[in-house]
Amino acid sequence: MENGPAIFAGSVFALFGAALLLWTGVRVHHRLPVADGMRQAASATLATLAGAVTLALAVWCFTRI
Repeated sequence: MENGPAIFAGSVFALFGAALLLWTGVRVHHRLPVADGMRQAASATLATLAGAVTLALAVWCFTRI
């Protein structure tokens, strides 16, 4: 009964984290700004860290099943 919310949250975290990492990688590869008004290295690092944390949350949710 309680597996449903964990599966849903894990799926959302996994999709968002993967999309954020993919988007950041494409932006860096094409040398486009990741965030306006920030240095590219800082914004890419912050976005990559956020994507990795989100994927770690997805893994944590899936281990609770």
